[in-house]
Amino acid sequence: MRFLVDAQLPPALARWMVACGHTAEHVGDCELQSASDGKIWDYAVKNGAAIITKDEDFAQRRALKDTGPVIVWVRLPNSRRNDLLDWFEKAMPSILAALEKGDTLIEVA
Repeated sequence: MRFLVDAQLPPALARWMVACGHTAEHVGDCELQSASDGKIWDYAVKNGAAIITKDEDFAQRRALKDTGPVIVWVRLPNSRRNDLLDWFEKAMPSILAALEKGDTLIEVA
């Protein structure tokens, strides 16, 4: 699975995911840092990427649509980068399991 990390999350998350063997990029890597949700959505569809985001709009849009990218909706308060990466290290097995099951909206808190 390919991942696209949204703007509310740090580029370091995408770098950490790559270091762990996943295919990931941050929206800033593909010149989408200031792009609309629609452009990010379309990019994810075109590239087969799951969007990792803190933006509830993506979750709501996915809940209302039959098609589109997988959304990993991160429901965490703002935190330091290292704390976020530690949290993701613990959460990735359950995120990957949900992807394996075919879930299209994965809420993690």
